[in-house]
Amino acid sequence: MDYENFKEQFIDDLKEKLYEQGIDANISVNEVKKLNESYEAVTVTPEGGNIGVNIGVDKFYDAYENGTSYDAVVDRAAEVVSVGLAQRPDIDVSSLTDYSQMKEKLAMEVVSTEANKEMLETVPHQNIEDMAVVYRFVLNSDDEGRSSILVTNQLLENMGVTPEQLHADAMENAPQIKPVEIKGMSEVMVEMMGPEQAEMMGIVPMDPKDEQMYVASVPDKVHGAGVLAYQDFMDKAAEKAGGDFFILPSSIHELLIVPDNGKMELKDLEAMVREVNATQVAPADKLTDSVYHYDSQNKIFELGEKFVERQAEKEAAIEAKSEGRDSILDDLKAKKDEAAKQPKKEAAEKAVTKNKGGEAI
Repeated sequence: MDYENFKEQFIDDLKEKLYEQGIDANISVNEVKKLNESYEAVTVTPEGGNIGVNIGVDKFYDAYENGTSYDAVVDRAAEVVSVGLAQRPDIDVSSLTDYSQMKEKLAMEVVSTEANKEMLETVPHQNIEDMAVVYRFVLNSDDEGRSSILVTNQLLENMGVTPEQLHADAMENAPQIKPVEIKGMSEVMVEMMGPEQAEMMGIVPMDPKDEQMYVASVPDKVHGAGVLAYQDFMDKAAEKAGGDFFILPSSIHELLIVPDNGKMELKDLEAMVREVNATQVAPADKLTDSVYHYDSQNKIFELGEKFVERQAEKEAAIEAKSEGRDSILDDLKAKKDEAAKQPKKEAAEKAVTKNKGGEAI
């Protein structure tokens, strides 16, 4: 059975299976656009309800194509939908268009501009190098799941709010509901592995000043790379790193901070990011393949390659200025030498005149 036939039959059988479980629902098919990806989804909304559950048709079709029986695929889909509906957050839908209530739930995320080109045409955003800051209302976030709404141009228009006001409110509220956390890599490893296993592996928390890499994220570790847009993030990171630093986009969920202390070169860091993105990061979680740099003295955040170019230009200017100074000094020295020779020349002329009996030569 091909994809289109599967989808048509799948929807009918899923609706019937849910009805057998006592769930009377409306089912529709629509394209869901998410960060870094989009997919065709079956949306299941209970009769009389306004909040439903999306499931990706392609994932269930892949399971069918890979040998899972059709009946088992439908049973699994019904189970996923049933659990999703039971765990839906209790939301007052009328509040979703009340900006005075929703702005307190504002969070910021950063995404790849290139990978989300089409989506960015429909959402308010601000560009940061080859990334974009987007905004999201976080309705619920706990161990059982996360519910949120991506702020679109249409939603913002319905609320009667400008993009500038949205950004200002997000800058104030996001750090409150999703505060930045910057920890040394050794500390993070111990947390992930547990103290006992980490100790067995010889991993112990290092003195912060000895760390060579730090991890920046948020408490729930979801879309933590958004801290990059926080007003005081760069200063906090610079304090941890002891000055200038590189930023490696580990994923949309976290950033890695590497002190710019001469121990790592840009080309090596870029190679590291590309390799990890290609082998360890799911496409939906990828941020970019770029490496960024922060100049803590001049307060400049930029792509690593721009930093290298700026440094090269600065060094060239210093060298040119030095050469110019040397040239001026050489000219002055030459004039001084010429002036020093002049009296000797005049004295020699007078001596010749005297020897000739006062006759001018």
